[in-house]
Amino acid sequence: MAKFFEEHGIVSKAEASVVIVGEKKMIDLAKAYYDPKDRSLHSVLSFTVDEAKKKFVYPPDGTLHLGEIIICCPKALEEAKEENKLLEDKVLELIKHGALHLLGIHHE
Repeated sequence: MAKFFEEHGIVSKAEASVVIVGEKKMIDLAKAYYDPKDRSLHSVLSFTVDEAKKKFVYPPDGTLHLGEIIICCPKALEEAKEENKLLEDKVLELIKHGALHLLGIHHE
């Protein structure tokens, strides 16, 4: 991921947390952070440090803390099968997608 961040302008020490969750947790996160009426199952969600409802104070360690990337394992597995990809490759693709959002790069 270091090379990925470098390619997108992050050249200092940086990190993003990656969390793997199940379907229920992903739906709960979408409802809590995006839309209370959202019942869709997202394969990936990302939250910058500023978007988190409960702020965490990071130590002054010189690391740029980008935020969190949440991956829904069952949805990633379903998409990997549909796209004829290895689960590992699909998860890496979703992590990169979430990282782009953390960097402020969004799709239409």
